[in-house]
Amino acid sequence: MKKLYLNNTFFILLGVLIILYVFSFFYPALLNISNGFLVLFLGIIGVDIFLLYRRTLGLKARRIVPEKLSNGDDNQIKFHLKNRYPFRISVKVIDEVPKQFQLRHFEIHKHIAPMDEVHFQFALTPKERGEYIFGALNVFVSSPLNLIAKRYKFQEDVMLPSYPSFIHLQKYELLALQNEVLFGGIKKIRKIGHTMEFEQIKEYVRGDDIRTINWKATGKSNQLMVNQYQEERAQRIYMIIDKGRVMKMPFNGLSLLDYAINASMALSYIVLKKQDRAGVMTFSKKVENIVAAEAKSSQMKRIADALYNVQTNFFESDFNRLYVDLRNHIKQRSLLLLFTNFETQDALKRQLKYLRGLAKQHLVVVIFFENAEIKKLLDYKNASNIEDIYDEIIAEKFEYEKKLIRQELSKYGIHSIYTLPENLNISVINKYLEIKARGLI
Repeated sequence: MKKLYLNNTFFILLGVLIILYVFSFFYPALLNISNGFLVLFLGIIGVDIFLLYRRTLGLKARRIVPEKLSNGDDNQIKFHLKNRYPFRISVKVIDEVPKQFQLRHFEIHKHIAPMDEVHFQFALTPKERGEYIFGALNVFVSSPLNLIAKRYKFQEDVMLPSYPSFIHLQKYELLALQNEVLFGGIKKIRKIGHTMEFEQIKEYVRGDDIRTINWKATGKSNQLMVNQYQEERAQRIYMIIDKGRVMKMPFNGLSLLDYAINASMALSYIVLKKQDRAGVMTFSKKVENIVAAEAKSSQMKRIADALYNVQTNFFESDFNRLYVDLRNHIKQRSLLLLFTNFETQDALKRQLKYLRGLAKQHLVVVIFFENAEIKKLLDYKNASNIEDIYDEIIAEKFEYEKKLIRQELSKYGIHSIYTLPENLNISVINKYLEIKARGLI
């Protein structure tokens, strides 16, 4: 009987029966009608119970979930229901979705023909990385009489990890192969210079670098021949993610740390496609979650496993410790992409000496974020009162600070990316392809 539940129709008919008995006190002729209605009501309940309980397993249901959730993306959760009753049933599906989604009124209603099956799905968008636990899949089945419902429970306590965004990784593959990035239109990056990895000798065509002319081959063939070089491979690319308090700031439901991790996943995918070595690490009070730069086929999984449960803390990040640990861990010249956030020049100056120290050994790119709310204030030019004018002036001051930060970094040979969080993936990939094309590393 624990599986038996009462539907709204049951309470409606019960209410009608109660009203009839109440009126029968004033009109005794209604008493026989009320008694007859009561017998009919109990008989229908008995038939409904018989229809639903005549089969031990009258319904089969299955929740189909991915192996892992992609953070910040729509993840499709699929359901498969099969009716094993010889009559049409109504079902109410209540899935105990993870508490992180806060879906307190999740219900799906379906009708299934006899011996038929239905398939449907819905999307869940996780905003946090970590573990998501699905409870039981509850399905309440009602017969055409619709007085009672029988509950079936399936698949209790299923745990899914939420990994950094990986669903859209493949859309960047074409960019890696063609060295072009879609960012407000197609931008093709021109290769400057060449590397020293020889590929072949070919005939000179207009536009080839005259410094690559092979005079010995030219003399033998009696026409200009040039050496062609291919892009250097197996270079070490490290994504270094600040998980201090500056990365706690939210934007469209995700923290800056989430955007940094998603961008690291996307860039790692491109780096491996370009046959370079991808590695990651996080830092705050100390360097953690270290994945050494490799080009193995399992590298993406290792990076995802290292990052999927990383959380921000409220400490101020220790760049001194970062500098010391990087000198110990990374011995060869590498490309370091540092995801952090500087709001003022003073914040940068406290850490600048450590960044300069890293820039002497490696090619450093500092990635920090544009504030979307400040950008809205700057784009809004119709100030109508004193308060709007003050807001616009303050916004311009903050934007000017960011400009000075970029200039200060550039002065010491440190590259920078200043972008909105929503554009981070494409900006980072674009910068990596530019660095590769120019042979800066």
